Amino acid sequence: MFFAMSSLNPSRLGRRAVLALGVAFGAGLVLSLAGCDKPASNSASSAPSAASSSAAAPAVPDKIVIGLDDNFPPMGFRDEKNQLVGFDIDLAREAAKRLGTQVEFKPIDWSAKEAELNGHRVDALWNGLTITEERKKNIAFTSPYLQNRQIIVVTNDSPIKTKADLAGKVVGVQDGSTAIDAVQRDTATAKSLKELKKFGDNVTALMDLKTGRLDAVVVDEVVGRYYLTKKSGEYRVLDDNFGTEEYGVGVRKDDTALLNSLEDTLSKMKQDGAAGAISTKWFGKDIIVK
Repeated sequence: MFFAMSSLNPSRLGRRAVLALGVAFGAGLVLSLAGCDKPASNSASSAPSAASSSAAAPAVPDKIVIGLDDNFPPMGFRDEKNQLVGFDIDLAREAAKRLGTQVEFKPIDWSAKEAELNGHRVDALWNGLTITEERKKNIAFTSPYLQNRQIIVVTNDSPIKTKADLAGKVVGVQDGSTAIDAVQRDTATAKSLKELKKFGDNVTALMDLKTGRLDAVVVDEVVGRYYLTKKSGEYRVLDDNFGTEEYGVGVRKDDTALLNSLEDTLSKMKQDGAAGAISTKWFGKDIIVK
């Protein structure tokens, strides 16, 4: 639930799309005219072939710019060499390779992700993006590829055992994340909190938890558990949680060509085991939604 680069020029994409249609139409016209000098049976057999070739032509841009939060381990973050790594990074690179297109990763303010996408500064949001009905109003999603819970993390010596124990406590969440919505949907718990404090990223929130400035952090399970494996004995996860959600890739609602291409590619990656192998690399097991 990546380095700055320029996004695609939507008007340039439009001209390419028009040119592609013109070429396809011209090819069909030449075949039709050539067919006039041949028996009707030959003309009929060649026409479907031309149509099939046109329909099968790839409809993806030369480069896809992906917007993300580059401090969101293990989905996407920078390693000790400042290189972008992570589960979603590997998944996106494999998809781009299969699509025959370049991919660039652009760090953005995650709380402004919809404005970045619809302002054409990025072409897709691929970084643990939770599918919600509210987001569907402004974003088109692929089918889910990963399932996730909103877990509650406390320090190992914390007296907090359940959600009820959060009453009067300061709880941290990442600004712009679905953790905020998850907590607020539980109205009784939300009203009982002393404060729901927002952070730029989950790592900073977990650091504040360790130093005692927070009593708990609500975070994506994939992020929380990955971070906890690096800090053995410092934190624990409550049995209670704030619900389950699903991750998908988000694109502009009018960018159906890119959406359909990503949908088809991700489906094939699930079927042939490539997505599962990437999941096992980062999570120790295949947790891909089939």
